[in-house]
Amino acid sequence: MIAPQLLSYDEARTIAKRRLPRMVFEYIDGTAGTGYGESLNLAAIARIRLQQRVLVDVAQRDLSVAVFEQKCLVPFGVSPMAMCNLAAPNTDRWLAKLSAKYQVPVGVSTIASSTLEQYIEWSEGFAWFQLYFSGDGTQTFKLLDRAKQAGYQSLVLTLDVPEVARRPRDQRHGFTIPFRMGPKQVLDFALHPRWSLSQVIAGIPKMANFLARDFHFDRGASRAKADWTTLRRIRERWQGKLIVKGITSVEDALRLASEGVDAIQVSGHGGRQLDALPPPIQQLRAIRDAIGSDYPLFYDSGIRSGEDVVKAYAMGANFVFLGRSIQYAAAAGAESGLTQWWKTLSDDVSITLALLGKTKLTEMSDCRLL
Repeated sequence: MIAPQLLSYDEARTIAKRRLPRMVFEYIDGTAGTGYGESLNLAAIARIRLQQRVLVDVAQRDLSVAVFEQKCLVPFGVSPMAMCNLAAPNTDRWLAKLSAKYQVPVGVSTIASSTLEQYIEWSEGFAWFQLYFSGDGTQTFKLLDRAKQAGYQSLVLTLDVPEVARRPRDQRHGFTIPFRMGPKQVLDFALHPRWSLSQVIAGIPKMANFLARDFHFDRGASRAKADWTTLRRIRERWQGKLIVKGITSVEDALRLASEGVDAIQVSGHGGRQLDALPPPIQQLRAIRDAIGSDYPLFYDSGIRSGEDVVKAYAMGANFVFLGRSIQYAAAAGAESGLTQWWKTLSDDVSITLALLGKTKLTEMSDCRLL
């Protein structure tokens, strides 16, 4: 596949929409409810103004940041996303390779399309395993122990999905994991022969972590039993770094820090859960103001450009994670598309710093917001 020129999020999304079956595109692109929550967050990010300073020597700019004392060569990584190989076969491997090359975390979803063992090997140890609590916790703790045995050093506990939200676009197009094929889905795949053939050759993606005996997961099952006692049990059992993802509440953030959580990932799940959430980018600022400057805060949701990455740092993030744009780039241009999008974002971050009169992301806390 010859990679198209991916100079913006919208270009990657447009090409992905053309190349992917409608059902798959709607799954990646879709939101909960009306999508109003996602729109509000995008508008909030767009409203952020950064004060430019001039006559500063910005000829040498450094995009590296530290995460848990590990130097990351770029200021963004990859959020855990389910079934990334639906975008294109081998997307998981490509993401892991980028993670290793740039020494940044790549999130491995509980319902990834490659096993957690494959990811940790491909990423040369930079992968973080993302965990959902579900049911009575039996499978949850088995997965936690499996991640530990595989050599993971960081665990991302996602807490904003006590129940899977109603996503009308998934329902409209009959998207399920695993696929349930009917006439509508067969026609959809037939109209996208390049994607369909590549998937048949590579093998239709499955929830890879649950192909082994005694590991089971129901994507739609309730996760509602998790409480603060559950968190303590996980904290006691996991000796590595514990990151809690899906936080927008100041009160929750403060309590999580007091419970021994190592970092918080402020996130609205890309608008895919609670449509009525306040804009996560605003909550990032509120949580930073409440929790102080030293506690690690990560951010995802609504990042569409390198300038958005810089804005998240200005609002208090210590690191930023990417979501949908990664899958669009893979769908649009396979591995070369991903590499090109990664470079586009990196260049955009660097140019934004220069225009602001900054040389590194750690200087953004004093970049006055207008």
